[in-house]
Amino acid sequence: MNDDVMPGCEAFSAKGSAMGVLVLHGFTGNPASMRSIAERCAAAGYAVELPRLPGHGTSLEDMMTTTWTDWSRAALAAYDELASRTDRVAVVGLSMGGGLTAYVAEERANVVGCVFINPLVKSPGPEMEEGLAQAIEAGLESVESIGSDIKKEGVTEVSYPATPLRCVVSLFGGVKSVEANLAKIVAPSLLLSSREDHVVTSDNGDAIVERSSGPVERLWLEESYHVATMDNDRELLESATMEFLSKVLV
Repeated sequence: MNDDVMPGCEAFSAKGSAMGVLVLHGFTGNPASMRSIAERCAAAGYAVELPRLPGHGTSLEDMMTTTWTDWSRAALAAYDELASRTDRVAVVGLSMGGGLTAYVAEERANVVGCVFINPLVKSPGPEMEEGLAQAIEAGLESVESIGSDIKKEGVTEVSYPATPLRCVVSLFGGVKSVEANLAKIVAPSLLLSSREDHVVTSDNGDAIVERSSGPVERLWLEESYHVATMDNDRELLESATMEFLSKVLV
């Protein structure tokens, strides 16, 4: 894989206390979209890990060599490493990072809290899947970028210029399993949902509310699109996250 990380897209880590926070970015994105919340967690004294998921933050060609298996394994490994040196760990994720948050909580019952930010936890369905298969069969490898869905003027997310379709297929296959296992999540959750999101539909959040075995608090973001961590509601999002973390990391 390519080791040339784009400037500003590096992973973030903070040693902190015995209370840990794993932070996970989205599909075709990178740690830059989650750095502000990760740094705020670190400033509060938490041990923080914000990994750069395989194939992200480098090049589109690099990402095309990776799959859900790579991303989910990396998320779980980051959790296990953080859990090995802390007493309690909460997980925070945006978009695909939200799906990975659910995956980690499903696989590790000792997760003490989940923060889902416009999470992707389900496939859009057979019609979309069939369309993707047909496009790939016709020789189409990528489509327009899904990155930088931000309402705030003058703010742009550093993300890939296109969306690799084979990776999308792998992502949808992965979140099918996540959706099927949502009842395994026993930790309390904070769900942050943008009222207008052009990337992930709100029924993904609905699935968490309906199927998680733990209590779910939902907060609607009225002035942000998909990348809410960089949008108009960033302060509200971060404050709500920190308040939630203060309750579960004790």
